[in-house]
Amino acid sequence: MNKKVMILPASEFTKIRLVTVPDDIEEHEVYRHVTGLIASVEEDNPDYTWEDIAALLEDRGFEPVDFILGPALD
Repeated sequence: MNKKVMILPASEFTKIRLVTVPDDIEEHEVYRHVTGLIASVEEDNPDYTWEDIAALLEDRGFEPVDFILGPALD
């Protein structure tokens, strides 16, 4: 079975992240859901790190995925 993934883009390529999407979240709701989770971390802790965000995402069923950034396609 194929797993849906979401790219969390960043202006610095070293900060781009990839996470799997839980099966119980509708595809059209994923963006809003993740945006809310990230905003809650930012509000609770102005000195947050990726690990803070990743922990909350994992608690909600998202899983960070290791990846290799390939060459640009433009």
